[in-house]
Amino acid sequence: MSARITEARTAQYELAIEIAAPRPRVWEALVEDTDLWWLPDFRLVGDDSTVSLRAEAGGALVEHRPDGASLLWYTVQRVEPGVSLHLVGCSSPEGGGPATTMLRLRLRDRGDGCLLEVSDALVGHVTEATVASLRDGWERLLGDGLRRYVERG
Repeated sequence: MSARITEARTAQYELAIEIAAPRPRVWEALVEDTDLWWLPDFRLVGDDSTVSLRAEAGGALVEHRPDGASLLWYTVQRVEPGVSLHLVGCSSPEGGGPATTMLRLRLRDRGDGCLLEVSDALVGHVTEATVASLRDGWERLLGDGLRRYVERG
């Protein structure tokens, strides 16, 4: 049996998404309507999967398929209702890891709408390509998915 030893690295990125809807409505969509705005390209266990978020400490962001297949995206570490959600996730070597990601989603009032601030810190097998992929993915999922869902009413 052989072993491969690599050094762990850390990385952090941030992004902000302006949403033309009040913060309470965005929060409701984020935590209660997750499956309705989750884009098809991000359904990793199948097109017929559903995505749910239990927004409480120890809760989870999970994708389920009717045949029992599932994926744990993140575990909820901390919630400040209507304001912020702190999530911790892990990726396996098959998914580009091993790595741990600590994601924070924070909503701030901005005029008639709100600003969704995304902050992610990673540790483990982290590359520039991994960071770019995660940043682009969240920007697309939350911008094209969540923002469009909420702004359409």
